[in-house]
Amino acid sequence: MPNHFLGIDTSNYTTSAALVAYDGSEIRVLSDARRLLPVRPGERGIRQNEAVFHHTAAIGAVVREACAGVSEKNVRPEAVGVSTAPTGQEGSYMPCFSVGRAVAESLGAVTGAAVADFSHQQGHVAAVAFGAGRLDILRDEFIAFHVSGGTTEAVLVRPDRERVIACEKLSGSLDLKAGQLIDRAGLMLGLSFPAGKELDALARRGRSPVRPRVFIKDGWVSVSGAQNVFEKMLSDGESRENAARYCVDYICEAVRLMTTCALEKHPGLPVLYSGGVMSNSVISETLDGVFCPAYATDNAVGTAVLAALLAAGNDSPGTGPTP
Repeated sequence: MPNHFLGIDTSNYTTSAALVAYDGSEIRVLSDARRLLPVRPGERGIRQNEAVFHHTAAIGAVVREACAGVSEKNVRPEAVGVSTAPTGQEGSYMPCFSVGRAVAESLGAVTGAAVADFSHQQGHVAAVAFGAGRLDILRDEFIAFHVSGGTTEAVLVRPDRERVIACEKLSGSLDLKAGQLIDRAGLMLGLSFPAGKELDALARRGRSPVRPRVFIKDGWVSVSGAQNVFEKMLSDGESRENAARYCVDYICEAVRLMTTCALEKHPGLPVLYSGGVMSNSVISETLDGVFCPAYATDNAVGTAVLAALLAAGNDSPGTGPTP
């Protein structure tokens, strides 16, 4: 009989819980519950105190949804994996993750399940590896990207006995994060927040009127200049589709250049792309590497998978099912 593992993630914009089953050879996702936090129209984001409030209001229903299929069978998770910080870097902290941590610790105290802390970044990486059928990649070094509204980073990932994987930052953005560019562009185009999905659809119908010129130094890129070009395009009468395509092409080029720099320092390593921005269809069709758009956005599948692998002694199965 397989063991069950619950994952919880309370990122800045999504309340997530997921339940997986692991029989020692294959990990299966039994449920994947996600609820976007409400953002007022016209706002660029949400304050941390508001995020904590909305997570607190939503987390009970989201966990119940994740466990609905097995609760009547009296199945209890062997462990709860929870994201407790944005990244594993010292000082990394956001109040919104305290909601998930409190719920995980409460569940552990009541059920006797072990509680395993992971970073939001580790969860993103593991989710894409699982969804792409590449859990084997976790057994050795590889390069991973975490590209979202809060993070635009290239990291070196190594196996880790205590947390399955450890991420060492290699480079990132010097100013705006890629997801911030997308959401700011989306607001100027009248799209809903977060704007990733709608901007992707617009960009597929357009063609960038200029070739993106990305500033990069030692793997670190600047993103803010793209916003200035985008605003000028709109003021000059460029089509919404072409302006959207420019933003996507700029991010794609920035990540491509960062990938090249990372591989120059660590040649031959596989490359995995995670984070909400990496769910963009244009980017995933352009760059070579491990992608899984369905699990690129915020979710708790990654922390559930990591909890399962940690309980099994990091003996990761060779593949995972592709959604």
